Amino acid sequence: MNIGIISDTHGCAKTWETIYEKYFTQCDFIIHAGDILYHGPRNDIPAEYNPKQLANVLNNCPIPIIAACGNCDAEVDSMVLTMPIQSPYAYMVVDGLHIIATHGHNLTEDAKKEMAIKFKANLFITGHTHVAVLEKNNNIVYLNPGSPAMSKRADGLGTFARLTGDTIEVLDAASGQVLMSERL
Repeated sequence: MNIGIISDTHGCAKTWETIYEKYFTQCDFIIHAGDILYHGPRNDIPAEYNPKQLANVLNNCPIPIIAACGNCDAEVDSMVLTMPIQSPYAYMVVDGLHIIATHGHNLTEDAKKEMAIKFKANLFITGHTHVAVLEKNNNIVYLNPGSPAMSKRADGLGTFARLTGDTIEVLDAASGQVLMSERL
C-alpha cells in the first residue's frame, strides 16, 4: 500500500506538481485533507497561486484523489473539480486499515479522539493548521501533513506525508527529507 497524503494546497499548483512528480506517481491513491484551491481570507495570496491550473492538474491526475472539505473549500470548487469533495469527512477502509480524513477546523482535540474511536480508525488525518503533526495514541495514529506551500511551521518548511506499507512519514516538500515517522 502506498498512499500520498496532503492538505492545505490553497491553489498552489506548482508545489502540487512538484510533489506529485517526485513522490506521488507510484501511489495507489492520494488523500487530500482540504483547503484545495482557495487561498482563504486569512492568508496572503501566495506568489504561485493559480487555482485554475491546480484544478486542471487535479482533474487530469491519473491517480484517484479522495478529498475532505476544508473551511476554505466552497461549492464552486466542487463545480470545477471532477473528484468529489467529501464533507465533513472522508472514511475509507483499505486493506483492513480504517482511515478518516477531515479538515479538522471545527473539531476539538477531544472530538477528534472520540471520532477516531467511534469509527475504529487506525489513521486519523486532519489539516487546517499548516503545521505537521504525527503522533500515536492508544494504537491510533493522528496525522496532520501540514501544508506544502503555505507552512506555518516555525522553520517555514512545507510538508506533506505518505503511507508506505505500515509506515507513515512526514516529509519536507523541498528536500524530501523525512521529518517524522510512525508505524501503524
